[in-house]
Amino acid sequence: MSLRPALSLMARNNRYANAELGAAVIRLGAAGFNAPGTSFFPSIGATLNHILAIDLYYLDALEEGGVGRAAYLDFAHFADPAALVEAQQAADMRLIAFCDRLTESDLARTVPTDRGAPVPERIDALLLHLMLHDVHHRGQAHAMLAGTKVPPPQLDDFFLDHGRTEAARNALAL
Repeated sequence: MSLRPALSLMARNNRYANAELGAAVIRLGAAGFNAPGTSFFPSIGATLNHILAIDLYYLDALEEGGVGRAAYLDFAHFADPAALVEAQQAADMRLIAFCDRLTESDLARTVPTDRGAPVPERIDALLLHLMLHDVHHRGQAHAMLAGTKVPPPQLDDFFLDHGRTEAARNALAL
């Protein structure tokens, strides 16, 4: 499999994992979502808000929307887990649509990222970075969730036929 279709699959996995984790944190309610936790960010809510803010920043760069760092710096954090999950789902669908529109030649194309000054980044590298960033921080939220009354969901049975859940099958079909 070449990278272009792999990125589309990874975008679908991203949506699936965010939806599964989101369904679990909604069960925590706002108090549990915002409760102090031990990780890089101080709560599950802060961690998941960071994922969304960075997704919006990179989506803007990929789509060449021109918002730049304001997508991250002006991001209004969600205190309500259901509202965050809804916003994350919308961002995830944008990512899927972007990846599905890519051609092989698009992968080597650069887009400007705003780091205080423009920094051109290749689309393939930016997407791989975005996916890894989300996996990394979802893992932190997943670990914090394990210390609550809500059990963390299974997130890693997506690409293989063995163990794939109905929700994963549905995400693949998007």
